[in-house]
Amino acid sequence: MEEKKYEYTSMEIKPKNGSIKYQLLIVACINVGQVIVGYSVGWSAPILPKLKNIDETPLTDVVTDLEASYIGSLLYIGSMIGPYITSIFSNVVGRKPCLLIGGLLNILAYVLVITTKDIAMVYAVRIISGLGMGITIVGNIVYVGEIASTNIRGILLTSTSIIGIFGTLLVYAVVPYVSYSQSGYIALVISVIHVVGVCFIPESPVYYAIKDRPVSVTKTLDLLGRSADVDKVLETFSRKKGETTSKIRDWTEIFTVKSNRMSLFLTFTLGAFQQTSGVAVVLFFATTIFDTAGSSIRPDLATIIIGVTRLLSSLIAPSFVERSGRKILLLISMAACAFSLLILGLYFYLDRTHVAFIKNIGWLPLVALIVYFFCYEAGFGTIPNAIVGEMFRANVRSNGSALAITLTWLVGFGLTTSFTTMVKVLGGDVTFWIFGGSCVLAFLFTFFFLPETKGKTLNEIQDMLS
Repeated sequence: MEEKKYEYTSMEIKPKNGSIKYQLLIVACINVGQVIVGYSVGWSAPILPKLKNIDETPLTDVVTDLEASYIGSLLYIGSMIGPYITSIFSNVVGRKPCLLIGGLLNILAYVLVITTKDIAMVYAVRIISGLGMGITIVGNIVYVGEIASTNIRGILLTSTSIIGIFGTLLVYAVVPYVSYSQSGYIALVISVIHVVGVCFIPESPVYYAIKDRPVSVTKTLDLLGRSADVDKVLETFSRKKGETTSKIRDWTEIFTVKSNRMSLFLTFTLGAFQQTSGVAVVLFFATTIFDTAGSSIRPDLATIIIGVTRLLSSLIAPSFVERSGRKILLLISMAACAFSLLILGLYFYLDRTHVAFIKNIGWLPLVALIVYFFCYEAGFGTIPNAIVGEMFRANVRSNGSALAITLTWLVGFGLTTSFTTMVKVLGGDVTFWIFGGSCVLAFLFTFFFLPETKGKTLNEIQDMLS
């Protein structure tokens, strides 16, 4: 059926000239959602001390250690379900509606924060936040990967991680000094801004190609400054005449098509190593870790310093990802992360064995974590997101990304739930040495298995993996 001539809707941004600047404006709109992603990830760190303080908690009683661990880890329950909402609907109704669903769930979560009365509502907040987070992360990665020009795709994909880090820094810097309910108002305002911004972005040209709407593909790519890519996108992503959409086929092709199998293997393994490096544990329980270590630095101040470090170091990846490539940055980052975690484990060992001079090095946990986060966000924390956005064929990209990310978060859920038990049974030293060992394994995996994708189109990457 011939498609009608494309016309702008009243809810779309109308740039004067299609250009790279339009891509930047679009990414800025959806990255407001990444602020909320980071906010949700870091929210439990400053909130748990409030829930354990009878004068600050909105609950009738303070939370127990078990309840605190649930508050930290339940975010993963929602985040493991959320990506499948994106995968189910992104090829049916489009990428943009999925981004709107994620934003609306975030609004609901923080309305619940404002109205919290009991522990069940806190649990609900974390699960719904996770749902919104899962939908937003996968939706953003897929969407940005499809609208971005090849020469800046890596930069725009890594920007989503950077903005997420800013959201976590916002929590660390502000929430310790406001009330529980005020932390909800802050996130609610940001969530509303996000939903409004998403209303004004166009649909992905790849979605239009999948739906056999060539006029919309041409118009959208023209707006994005990618007119030269029209034929390539239509040839690569349009379904052949007579071919029908099959959700079952799209799922099975993740495993039956070699390039998709390799994409899943690479993205899941990298994501699993991210989690087993201990990053989520430190973010969820940062304040608790500094208390446990007996550090001479105030826990609330230490978490702010870590947040600033993460934000500044994350700016390194976009500066080099399209020049040096993904792989070399990952290798350097992983090696440095392993070293810093081994040092942190050594501090816990010295503390556990009551070495006399331990009081003179109370600053060491903070320094070790500053080094860890500086190196982590410079590569290990940001580049895997860019790689996820470059993997999988168009018809399975949402499903494949969702599967890889939810499997990753399943690892994270198990780790955050068991962290307090690990520290009690194994000690902080062995726990952080395990995390450091995971970074060593990640280094070896990246060196031997991960291909370089710098400068390659999405189609070329799939050909390389086949």
